[in-house]
Order: sequence, then C-alpha cells, then structure tokens
Amino acid sequence: MPDLNFYEQVYQIVRLIPPGRVTSYGAIANSLGTKGSSRMVGYAMQACGAADPPVPAHRVVNSAGLLTGKFHFGGDLMEQLLASEGVKVENDKVVDFKKVFWDPTMELGS
Repeated sequence: MPDLNFYEQVYQIVRLIPPGRVTSYGAIANSLGTKGSSRMVGYAMQACGAADPPVPAHRVVNSAGLLTGKFHFGGDLMEQLLASEGVKVENDKVVDFKKVFWDPTMELGS
C-alpha cells in the first residue's frame, strides 16, 4: 500500500474487518508499521464519513474494547451497529473483546 496516503491505508484495513469482529486503533497502526500512531488512526476514523467505498468505523474501538469513537456516531448508533452484527456491548465496552478481536497483523500477515 505504499502509494496510498495514511488515511487511505487505514480505510483499506478497516474495510477488511469482518462483520461481528472489532479491532483497535493501535492494532491498525501496528499493522501499517507505524506502531505509535494510533491517535492518527483515530483521526482517520473521524474523517472517514465521506470515504468511498464506506468505512465500517464502528468496528474500531480502543485497546480495552471501549467505544471511544461513539460520540462521532451520535447517540447509541455505534453500539446499535455492532449489536446488529452480533457484537455485545455493555457500558460502552465490547463484551468478550478478546474473542471478537480481529488483529490485522495476524489476519493479513502484515
């Protein structure tokens, strides 16, 4: 992915997260070889609203499974989108986070 800008690289990875799975900002950064740039991944998620094809940003949470990007979705939309895919959330945190965690480095061989 060397000819794509950082945000587009992030979006490509996020589009690969299967429904019913989640990953973290840090895991995406790590898979891109930029381990310390999880905050930049968060900025990319914040800016993905106009991306085409769409980016399933609701599948990206923090490293503890918290829905830290929730306020960008408005109300409980992030939780509702995850629930529609079978991901259980309680108190803004993914239940069984380790079980539903999708590691792009492992899955994509990055």
